[in-house]
Amino acid sequence: MNLANWLTRAAKAMPNEYAIGYGRFPYWNYEELGQYAARIAGGLRTRHGLAEGARVAIVARNCPDYIAILFGIWHAGLVAVPINAKLHGAEIAWILEHSGAEAVFATPGLDTEIAAHCPDNLKHLFTIRFGAYLDLLTCEPLDLQARAPDDLAWLFYTSGTTGKPKGAMLTHRNLAAATYGYLIDVDPTAPGDGLLHGAPLSHGSGLYALGAIARGATNIIPESGGFDPEELFDLFASWLDTSMFAAPTMIKRLTEFGGDIDASRIRTIIWGGAPMHVADIERALDRFGPCFAQILGQGETPMTTTVLSKATIANRDHMRWRARLGSAGIANSIVEVRVADDDDRPLADGETGEILVRGDSVMPGYWNNPEASAEALRGGWLHTGDVGAFDHEGYLTLKDRSKDVIISGGSNIYPREVEEVLLRHPDVREVSVIGRPHPDWGEVVVAYVAGSADPGQLDRLCQDSIARFKRPKDYVFIEALPKNNYGKILKTELREADRRRRG
Repeated sequence: MNLANWLTRAAKAMPNEYAIGYGRFPYWNYEELGQYAARIAGGLRTRHGLAEGARVAIVARNCPDYIAILFGIWHAGLVAVPINAKLHGAEIAWILEHSGAEAVFATPGLDTEIAAHCPDNLKHLFTIRFGAYLDLLTCEPLDLQARAPDDLAWLFYTSGTTGKPKGAMLTHRNLAAATYGYLIDVDPTAPGDGLLHGAPLSHGSGLYALGAIARGATNIIPESGGFDPEELFDLFASWLDTSMFAAPTMIKRLTEFGGDIDASRIRTIIWGGAPMHVADIERALDRFGPCFAQILGQGETPMTTTVLSKATIANRDHMRWRARLGSAGIANSIVEVRVADDDDRPLADGETGEILVRGDSVMPGYWNNPEASAEALRGGWLHTGDVGAFDHEGYLTLKDRSKDVIISGGSNIYPREVEEVLLRHPDVREVSVIGRPHPDWGEVVVAYVAGSADPGQLDRLCQDSIARFKRPKDYVFIEALPKNNYGKILKTELREADRRRRG
């Protein structure tokens, strides 16, 4: 059960269908994409000697080659490690070392960042569209390598409250199940449909590319390689029946953008990664019409916890429309979801507890982290760390996050990671990082600091150590952080103090 079989099948059955679009124009058909992937596979296994199951990282901005590389890795019987291209070089190096990656593909510019922090286990650095990468494309195509359903396919590094990322192990079975859940419940897709990648392929957008390949649809890559409202409007106008995955902040920017758009060309815009305010959803519906769907998921069970369907979001006449609109939807078809108390006992409708998930999309554990795996999967259920409640119709409403994750612009930021950097400064006695509500980004990072450090020095310290989007937007200096009787910092009190401070 090798996921790359979906591409091999499409290359044979529909060779002339467009597999990749770049900007407004076709780029590769399925026969061409299949050949590229098979040659990349041949080069990795035969020319460079990677053994079955070796980890291969991708640190790249969105580009047509990304999907060819991803499927080439799987075609070769290897494991993909997609890494956020916005991370700092030191953060990328940590993931490369922890995963034991032997090779990495990088877009120009990112290759020099990786080379400057290169771990000893990394043997091959391929700069996309240059040098050794082009040599891969001259290799003999490799036959599709057999993989078992529970063989590892994708290592997704998602941070925890300990500050260091954890590698969620996703198997071929996990990713196939997640794809089925997407195609059944979220966005049924037909050959020739489009999927526009305005969000990073290293995250949710890349997972949705699997459904497009499985169904013979077209993956459309913006020429900018990222999110630009004017460009995305132009691409929606250039391709028919096109969908896109987006963070709520991206949808808000699209809604506020002043350009003209023919919304009839948009099939589905799926949001996830963070809750969306009801007022923002209503404005988006008024602008673009009934094309929105919502998913709830996380790296440990990608995109497949709950779904709020297009039909539900569009049904303004329903007496509970607003209540449903404020929810995360109903359980995805491929999983079971329950709300449980502190002893993992299921709770009745209306009662609030931790959200647990069980099903074929749930990871088997974290890479080289048995303790965290046992804790997250105790009793056979994934403990998501999110808190919510079901209503009598089966709609799940998120109440809070039991973990202190900050979600800014759809990206997860974990306070401990930022705190550890700030604590390196000799004039910082203690620090606690919280999220502050923001109308555009959902939340921004705020650091409460006990000490006499200069804010500019703290900002430079973060700039040298972590990604730009994780840096605090405000530093608040106080005499001491609030703590309970056991010495634990009370972030709830800090959030309340921050709210009062802002009026």
